[in-house]
Amino acid sequence: MSETFPVGVFVATSTPPEQIGPLAASAERLGFGEVWVAEDYFCYGGFTGAALALGATERITVGLGIVAAVARHPAVTAMEIASLARAYPGRFLPGIGHGLPVWTDQMGLTAKSPLSALTECVEGVRELLAGTTVDRQGKQFTFKDVTAVHRPTKPVPLLTGVLGPKSLRLSGRIADGTVMSVVAGTRYLEAAVAHIREGMAEAGRSEHLVPTFALFSLDRDGDAAKAAVRPALAMYIAALGPHNPLTGAFGYNDEIATMLEETDPTDLPDALPAEWVETLTVAGDPDEVAARIAALRAAGATTVVLSPVDAENAQRELELAAATVLPQLT
Repeated sequence: MSETFPVGVFVATSTPPEQIGPLAASAERLGFGEVWVAEDYFCYGGFTGAALALGATERITVGLGIVAAVARHPAVTAMEIASLARAYPGRFLPGIGHGLPVWTDQMGLTAKSPLSALTECVEGVRELLAGTTVDRQGKQFTFKDVTAVHRPTKPVPLLTGVLGPKSLRLSGRIADGTVMSVVAGTRYLEAAVAHIREGMAEAGRSEHLVPTFALFSLDRDGDAAKAAVRPALAMYIAALGPHNPLTGAFGYNDEIATMLEETDPTDLPDALPAEWVETLTVAGDPDEVAARIAALRAAGATTVVLSPVDAENAQRELELAAATVLPQLT
């Protein structure tokens, strides 16, 4: 993997596919260590997006966080991973997760048991990538003498993208890393890493990647940057609702429940307490942003993946980060 700054850039799924390559190339040129794409149904395809980013770059690591375990049969997922891993050895980090129910339900792909489906998918993919012929009937997936023809030339780390304690412990047992969602502040991250380590201990694992996404806004005027991040944070808080572990780790959920009940959605960005912007985003002036990245890394993030909230100014902000933030993180 690339030996560069422990800071990555997320290419939002609202990005037109033809812009993925140029954005990835820009991130590499600026010195960021990773580029991440995603698979938010029904936007750009995750594996296609990763291929576009890999093809436009030479050294940078490209992560895919994440595809739903049930969206493809594990044999097909393994085929896609192997193709990119062979073409770009050592540069691809694929992630697999439960998938958001709102999307999987739309496709009639609800898992019978989310934990079983994820386990069967990750283990099946790993076996196929290693050259094993898989023949078994699981709770979610059936394999009948499946063998991968084009296997990777070196091991490929398999990551998951999960939130809850049981899933985090599972990730520690079966995966090489866990992709942390945006709004994963330091307290949640510390608790999540503790659950992951429990699973790692059960499986005798010693290493685990923890790339952590973060809502990002940067300006030499820190107050302006924090104001700019508020609409995106409000959108996530409304979508997550008052019963989620990300904000629950900070004790915010009761206040969120009251706020969502009593506040007009259009007023929600301005109603958010300043503390929430400080703890749940990476926003501010260069020194503040560098401090927030350092805090997330101290809490367990192996990489902090910046997700710009202002598409029109994203390039300018990333250039400013490269010039003023990255040098503070060496």
